[in-house]
Amino acid sequence: MAKRNKKAAEKDGFKSVESAFSRAENFIQTNQKAFIYGLAGVLVVVLGIIGYFKLIREPHVKEAYSVSFMAERYFVQDSFNLALNGDGDNLGFIDIVDEYNNTPMGNAAKYYAGVCFMRLKDFESAIEYLEKFKSKDPMVGALAKSLIGDANLELGNIDAALDNYLKAVEQADNELLSPMLLMKVGRTYELQKDYAKALETYKRIETEYYGTTEHRNIEKYIKRCEMNL
Repeated sequence: MAKRNKKAAEKDGFKSVESAFSRAENFIQTNQKAFIYGLAGVLVVVLGIIGYFKLIREPHVKEAYSVSFMAERYFVQDSFNLALNGDGDNLGFIDIVDEYNNTPMGNAAKYYAGVCFMRLKDFESAIEYLEKFKSKDPMVGALAKSLIGDANLELGNIDAALDNYLKAVEQADNELLSPMLLMKVGRTYELQKDYAKALETYKRIETEYYGTTEHRNIEKYIKRCEMNL
């Protein structure tokens, strides 16, 4: 009796599986066109993405590097107006930012433009372009934030200057830039008459960056802050 029940259960199980497969097969047959159209749609999207990068994106990126040649040359020659605005035949960094914004060169042009405006003492425009520039690089990214700090300091925005100097220190975290940036932080604290934090900053240079140029001269800054506490 138990064996018959077991066989009956197995038979019912096989029928259930067979029925499920049959339903699945019928569903696929019924919706075959929808599946084909769906797969075709996915294929179109994939091919579209590949085509965009190969036929549009990559040539656009290469073109951005090509058209920036003269602007970079003017920049090296300290011809900052020409580097920014172009010479009539060649684009300047402002146009490169506008026309090639989403390319690596378009991003770099924001940094170049910011430096040009700094050198031309147009500090508000310098801040505008440098804040648009994005870089996680511990050198270039930190320098950009430091320049934003410098521009704000020129405009009398001491809090904003300090904020950017601190961000620059955090991003740099290396023996080349960090002591120089910490000096800017210390001096800005002194402008705010926050001699305790200035002293703390200078002490950091003394203990963490031994042998650097900033370290060799740090004692006088430490003493000055101690006298004002």
